[in-house]
Amino acid sequence: MKTGFEFATLTEFTDYFRDEKTCVEHFTAARFRNGEYCPHCRHDKIYKCANGKRYHCAKCKQDFTIRTKTVFGESKLPLRKWYMAVYLLTTTSKGISSVQLAKHVGVTQKTAWFMDHRIRKALKDNKGQLFGTVEVDETYIGGLEKNKHRSKRQKLGTGGIGKAVVMGMVERNGRLKAGLVNGVDGQTLQGKVHEHIEPGSTVYTDAYNAYRGLHSHYAHEVIDHQVCFGKGGLHTNSIESFWALFKRGYHGIYHQMSRKHLQRYVDEFVYRFNRRPLAMADVFTDVVERVTEATKLPYKELIAA
Repeated sequence: MKTGFEFATLTEFTDYFRDEKTCVEHFTAARFRNGEYCPHCRHDKIYKCANGKRYHCAKCKQDFTIRTKTVFGESKLPLRKWYMAVYLLTTTSKGISSVQLAKHVGVTQKTAWFMDHRIRKALKDNKGQLFGTVEVDETYIGGLEKNKHRSKRQKLGTGGIGKAVVMGMVERNGRLKAGLVNGVDGQTLQGKVHEHIEPGSTVYTDAYNAYRGLHSHYAHEVIDHQVCFGKGGLHTNSIESFWALFKRGYHGIYHQMSRKHLQRYVDEFVYRFNRRPLAMADVFTDVVERVTEATKLPYKELIAA
């Protein structure tokens, strides 16, 4: 869908989406950009009800709104507040906390936290394999054992003990993929490489033993950080730069990310990273279109143990 508008600042954004009517019209155009349809049965013959807010399907006879079966679900919040939340979450390089989002949008912190996670669900972007020259690395996310309450310390050693493992892969000057993995053994890490990187590509990793054997399917280049400082093209600077950005957001904005919700936070940072060359209006419109396609995320599911 063409944006039909341009903005480079928050003022320009709010000037364009100045009222609820404009937001509803924009969301309706995004929802039905490929033709009108019923979200319950996908039938393409629908009628707009007299109140102008609901639709009726000619086939399944069910009523629905433009939000039905989207990330916004049947939320009672005005679309203008959702749009503001989308803008703030996708244009700040290190993210925005639910406390700050609540202040800017005018909702409670609990509601802002819920909005954040719903939008993050629409940001997941994991299609297609990477190719060419790809850097691969993993990092640990979580607090130090010594800083945890005694009852929560695992007392199993140091390093990554008790932390979540996130694995990342990035094309040189291209796309990034990242996600949680269950371990740092060879079978797990190499399995992810085979899943997400096209055979025959050049893969750069550090000297960690778990990556040994990749040469059978890839041109595997190993960087020993104890003796090599990134001379020429022999480095993993791109993926390490992403980890630095992610951890600045972790420590400076969010302060903590529960293991249960960590993948959605990762998806948020990956999405922004992959669309950094795009104009704000194009990024915003892409997110709104994704919102119309992703299923809603119930609050009970978010808080379930």
